[in-house]
Amino acid sequence: MPDTAQARDWSTTTEADLSLIMRIIPHRYPFLLIDKVRDIKTGEEATGVKNVTFNEPHFQGHFPGAPIMPGVMIIEALAQTSAVLVGLTLDLVDKEPLVYFMSIDKAKFRRKVVPGDVVDLHVKVLRGSSKIWKFQGTATVNGEMAAEAEFMAMIDLSARG
Repeated sequence: MPDTAQARDWSTTTEADLSLIMRIIPHRYPFLLIDKVRDIKTGEEATGVKNVTFNEPHFQGHFPGAPIMPGVMIIEALAQTSAVLVGLTLDLVDKEPLVYFMSIDKAKFRRKVVPGDVVDLHVKVLRGSSKIWKFQGTATVNGEMAAEAEFMAMIDLSARG
């Protein structure tokens, strides 16, 4: 039986499995880019996990014979991790929020991400309110920096009615 908003205090949640992630963010295959979120400190930080597999659709064309996860997909995975963090922080489970990028700054790519890699997606809140949030995110593989960026996002509950 799923938890209801009245029956659960999400602010104490420290890990989100795929089922909970899908109750918070609207993304689905092929655009759901995180497999779990761990080390959650609501209102502060969290770490998403992305298991990179060869059967992901972007590898058909990026690049044939040399599959590399597109950098924009890594930034999106960071954003999805932050959306789960915000969803738990603001008690948005089962409330169908939409989250929109407002800005992406200081993006840098340091290492190729390829099938077989496990990407840790650490996001830290720089500032947040009810609607506008700013994050610093880093993506690492085996402790090696793959990408980093600062980004802002807006939460919208009105689009879903």
